[in-house]
Amino acid sequence: MKDLIYTLFGNYSTQIVFLHILSAVVWVGGMVAMRFAAHNSFMEIESPLHRLERISHALKRLFYIVTPFVITLIVTAVMMAVALGFRAAAVDDNHNVINEAAMVLYNIIHIKEVIWMIMAANLGVMMLLRSKADKLLVKGDATAAKKKLSLIGKYLVPINIGLGVIAIYLGVILRNG
Repeated sequence: MKDLIYTLFGNYSTQIVFLHILSAVVWVGGMVAMRFAAHNSFMEIESPLHRLERISHALKRLFYIVTPFVITLIVTAVMMAVALGFRAAAVDDNHNVINEAAMVLYNIIHIKEVIWMIMAANLGVMMLLRSKADKLLVKGDATAAKKKLSLIGKYLVPINIGLGVIAIYLGVILRNG
């Protein structure tokens, strides 16, 4: 598997890095647009039921759009972590640190990977809550649906935005390291 990653990255490094950055931009940017632009527009819809239906529909579309980018981001992150040789520059075959600066960068790689994985899990929770809210709306239980959707808008999306910004910043540190 490593050989395949080295070959792919050797031949397509620019494209892989581009897809990684594009995926982060689409994912984090989509959440920013939903939370700070679309959300305000939804609040102008007078009918509470119609507002909840529109929010649920918009979230469903956002999740469909970002899911392939989330997968692409994680795959390209693993490819870059392996192919760029951060581990080899940081530790020897016996796992002894051979370069402190390289070890810092190697640790940042792991921190970024954990952040993206937490964000992906959080996205899964959001998708589940949205689906449950949709079912509640079909049953006519707008109050329970609003509780599910509120968790997404008030907490889960802002958490992912914050984590995404941190991960992007760490990516800049890695690029400049």
